[in-house]
Amino acid sequence: MKKKRTTERYTLADLENWREAVRDVDPPIRLGVFGDPVAHSLSPQMQNAALRACKIDMQYARFHIRANELRSALRFLRELDFIGVNLTVPHKIAAFAQIDEADESANRAGAVNTISFRDKNLIGSNTDSEGFLRAIRAEFSVDLRDLRVLIVGAGGGTGQAIAWQCALENCERLVLVNRTLEKAQALAERLRPFFAGPRVLGPAARLEAVPGDEAALRAQLADVDLIVNATPLGMNPSDPTPIPARLLAPHHMVFDAVYGPSTTSLLRAADEAGARGANGLSMLLHQGTLSFSFWFDREAPIETMRKALL
Repeated sequence: MKKKRTTERYTLADLENWREAVRDVDPPIRLGVFGDPVAHSLSPQMQNAALRACKIDMQYARFHIRANELRSALRFLRELDFIGVNLTVPHKIAAFAQIDEADESANRAGAVNTISFRDKNLIGSNTDSEGFLRAIRAEFSVDLRDLRVLIVGAGGGTGQAIAWQCALENCERLVLVNRTLEKAQALAERLRPFFAGPRVLGPAARLEAVPGDEAALRAQLADVDLIVNATPLGMNPSDPTPIPARLLAPHHMVFDAVYGPSTTSLLRAADEAGARGANGLSMLLHQGTLSFSFWFDREAPIETMRKALL
C-alpha cells in the first residue's frame, strides 16, 4: 500500500487508537495543532514546508479537539512519540492548567499556544506575544513602544499575550476591551506596574479597561493609533465587525489576528475608512517560526515558511 502524506483532520478518537489511525502515513505525524474549529488552520502547510526544508523526517497535522477533550488529548500525547503541538481557539488558557512547566512567556500571559514534550513532561510557551511584536513591525514599519493600542478581546488567550507584549514594550497607551469587563479589569491590574511612568501628553490614562459598547469605544478611539482584533470574529464571512465601522478613522492602523481566504469585515471597514490594515497571516508566520525554534532548538527557515502561506 502506498504511504501517504496527510493534511486531513484527526480527532480524540484517532488519538485513542493512534497507531491504527496512522498506519499508512509516512513520514510519521509528530507535531500538530489542536483547535475547534481547526480546518482553516494554515499551520500545517507552513510547518510541513519547514520540516521538509530542514530534512526532518516527520509531519504536522490538524487535530479537531473540542474544549472538553483537551485534557484527554494531551494525556494521550504524553504516551505517543510526539515532539509538540500548537494550540488555537479555544484551548490557549485552558492548556495553561494542563502543562507541567511554563516558560516566562506562558507564565506572563497565563496562556499557552505551543507545547513541547520532553520526557513525557509538557513544557508550555507562548509565541503569540513575540509573534505579534514582529508582525506589527513587519506590517506597519513601527514599533509597539511608540503606539497607543486598543485590544478587542483582551480576555482571551491571544488578547492576553498581545497585552503583555504591549506592556513589556512600554507602549504609549493600552486600552483593554472585553465582552466580560471583569476579565479586562483583572488583566489591567496585573499590567498596571508597567504603566506607572508618564509617557503620553494629554489627559488620557495610559492604561484602561473598558466595555465593548459603542459609546465606550468612541470615547477611546481618538487617542488610539493601533486597533487589534483578538476575538474570533471574522473567522466566518458573516461575522459582524468587532468594532463598529463608523468609528474607524484614517489615522488608525487595524490589525486583525484572524486570517482566512477572504478579507474580514473589519479590514474591509478599515479600507473604506482610509485606515491601514493587516490580517493575522504575518503573526501566524512569526509565531510559527518561534514555535519551530522552541521544538527543535534551531533557527526556522522563515522564507520557506512565508512562501508556504502565499
